[in-house]
Amino acid sequence: MNRLIYERYVKDFQINLLDCKLLGRGHNGIVYMLPEGKIIKICFEPESCEKEYAILKRVARSKYFPRVYGMNGNYMIRDYVEGIILKDYIKEYGLDRNLSIKLIELLKEFKRLRFSKIDLRCKDIIIQPNGNLMVIDPKKFYSKKRNFPRHLSKGLYKLGVLDYFMSVVKDVSPQLYKQWYLEIDNYIQEKKEELD
Repeated sequence: MNRLIYERYVKDFQINLLDCKLLGRGHNGIVYMLPEGKIIKICFEPESCEKEYAILKRVARSKYFPRVYGMNGNYMIRDYVEGIILKDYIKEYGLDRNLSIKLIELLKEFKRLRFSKIDLRCKDIIIQPNGNLMVIDPKKFYSKKRNFPRHLSKGLYKLGVLDYFMSVVKDVSPQLYKQWYLEIDNYIQEKKEELD
């Protein structure tokens, strides 16, 4: 289905959700697989849907984000992202240099896209079967200010791989390491009781 047909499809949305496969439920909404392989995300709040859709439209040329086809009210149609969330991937396979570099490149892409929030949660990064990274559930990338990967660091710390990740950052991107190290260290020290 091409983009124009999908935009019309979204506006005239008439599908029985019983024909769709439930993929998951999160804080912001519910996601179903449509019979033709795209997904529909139904947000609990229309404003949340509008903001996420606006981000996905704005970053449409980036390889790190799923393509969107249209939205109406509190739901949107977008590409399905196959793969395993970063947290589960690291639990099963660990964090190696190659994946660390891909995470660094993803965060550099955030800067290139002029995000004011250079951060995301481990659960919002999908590792696809081909090894590429994809971001789902983009939130507040243009409205929240954060100049270091706080949530990502917290997740990597809980998985026991933050020190390794930071050693790769130091090796391949010393400038980012300088920018991030103190911020991340202070944040982890502040949250240590909660995290351990």
